[in-house]
Formats: sequence, C-alpha cells, structure tokens
Amino acid sequence: MRAIVLVGGFGTRLRPLTSDRPKQMLPVVDRPMIEHVVGHLAANGVDEVVLSLGFLPDAFREAYPDGACAGVPLHYAVEPEPLDTAGAIRFAAEDAGIDDTFLVLNGDVLTDLPFGELVEAHRATGAEGTISLTPVDDPSRYGVVPTDGLGRVLGFVEKPAPGEAPCNWINAGTYVLQPSVLDRIQSGRRVSVEREVFPAMAADGALFGYQSTAYWVDTGTPEAYLGVQLDLLDGVRGPSLPGVDVKATVDGADVNRSVVGPGAVVAAGARVVDSVVMAGASIGEGAVVEGSLVGSGATVGRDARLLELTVVGHGGAVEAGERLVATRRPDEG
Repeated sequence: MRAIVLVGGFGTRLRPLTSDRPKQMLPVVDRPMIEHVVGHLAANGVDEVVLSLGFLPDAFREAYPDGACAGVPLHYAVEPEPLDTAGAIRFAAEDAGIDDTFLVLNGDVLTDLPFGELVEAHRATGAEGTISLTPVDDPSRYGVVPTDGLGRVLGFVEKPAPGEAPCNWINAGTYVLQPSVLDRIQSGRRVSVEREVFPAMAADGALFGYQSTAYWVDTGTPEAYLGVQLDLLDGVRGPSLPGVDVKATVDGADVNRSVVGPGAVVAAGARVVDSVVMAGASIGEGAVVEGSLVGSGATVGRDARLLELTVVGHGGAVEAGERLVATRRPDEG
C-alpha cells in the first residue's frame, strides 16, 4: 500500500510560523509534524509515502536527504504550479507510477484512524473511493457528508446553517482511491477533489464514507496546533510525552504543561504555561508565556507577557515589559 500525503499548501492560517517553512515541518513536541503523520502510516502497513510538494519543497528534501522518513521510503512529487487538491493527487500519483489502490491524506491532519480498517471497508463495498468521516460538535463550520444505511455518500453540504445540518459527520481528509479516480481529474487546470471530483463520484454512487471516532485534529490554526501538542503531553494519545527537551535550559522558572524545544532558554522567574517554546528561543527573567506559541530563535524580553494565543514568529522579538494579547508578531495579515 502506498500513500500520497498532501503537503504543498502555504499554511496561511499559521503565519507567521509558516512564512518561511511548510507547516508540516513545524515541530509537534519532539519531532516535525510530518514524522507523526508518516509514523502512523508506517504503523498501519504503508510501504511508501509520496509527498505531494508545492510550497518550499526543499525543506523536506533537506530534512530527509536519504529519502526516508520515520523508516518509510519517500517519493518527492513537486508540482510545477498549484493544482489544488485533486490536481495534486493526480500529479503525485502519475509521478510516482501508482496503478493500484492507494491512500491520500491531508498532511496537516493528526489522527489515530486505523488505516487498515479503512482500506478493508473500502474493498468490502467495491467503492471507487472511500472517505473517512469524523463527528464534530458544530458541523456548521465544515463540509457535512450524509450517507445512507450502506455507507454510500449521498452528497456534500458545505457549512450548513446552525441546526440545519443533516448529520454531524464531516470529511476527515483521509481517502482510499482506485486508480480510476485519476481519470476523473482533468489535467491542465486546478481541480478540487472536495468540490468537483467527490460530488461527481457521489452522484454516480461510487463514493462511500467510513465513520470513525478515532482521534482527529486539523492542525491548521494556532489553537489546534497548540492543542495537539498539549494532548500529547496529557497522554490523550497514549503515554504522555515529556515537554521539556533535554537540551533546553530551564533555570529556576515555572514551566507547566508546555513544550520547550532543544536549545531554548527559560530564565529565572519566568512562567511558561500551556504553551510551546520552540528550539533556540529565549524567555527572559520574569516573563510570562501563557497559552501561546513562540517560534524558533525568538526572544521574549524580561517581564514581557504573552497571553491568549499570541504567536511570535521565528527569530521574532518581544521587548522587555511588553504585553501582547491574542497578537501575531509580525502581523502578516
């Protein structure tokens, strides 16, 4: 089994952390996000991962120069131009020579979905495509996917009004596809799998849904990106991971339920709570970082305060005594 992982997006919702690097190369506790994604694929029997690349592809090549990630061989498929989700899938599949049933994943989703069971369900129905579905409390924010009693997808309802959704199951961004799906994707233009290809397949009765309550988070926002790391510290996904790297320096500071990366320094009297301080960052004496994200190499001055999901970009600076609340620095719009 081979899997295409879509990692070509610009990650605009996570800026400034993604201004100079793909979001899948951002750390999630102790390793880059992409290693969590590929590691779970490997644990579920995937033999090769095709990375569908667009934005800053060299970041992946430089990180994995031997062409392997989490013990899995990688194939790099670099789009010549942005092709949207379906276009990216077709390009990557053709570039890698995929001619059998394959998986597709959005690379910014962290999940414990049992991929083997998903593939078995796909084969049992004889579907052309099967999409994983996850339940949410507020389906009005998502694309809702109703199915019939056999699991066949009946259609797609994009962001229904509150209380009007036909169900609370949404597209979870993991798919099993037959090679014939590639013939449905027109070449030479941008094509969306969610808005064009899947609705057409549903209309033909060829698309099925697989409902799962497994852990699932779209990490594309600062809140979600922070949340998945706190989940790993809390043991929500198996044994809890240590948050403070052995190469970090915490000198008489209060660090609670937080990630402090290698080479980072948290000075005496500082307080870091429910936050992520990335590699090489510096938190000054008496500073407070609460529920916030501090990029690699950033500097937070003495007695500064970062509150309510403030995000400081890589190499950014917060002056001594500054108080930032729900702020992005730099603010890139």
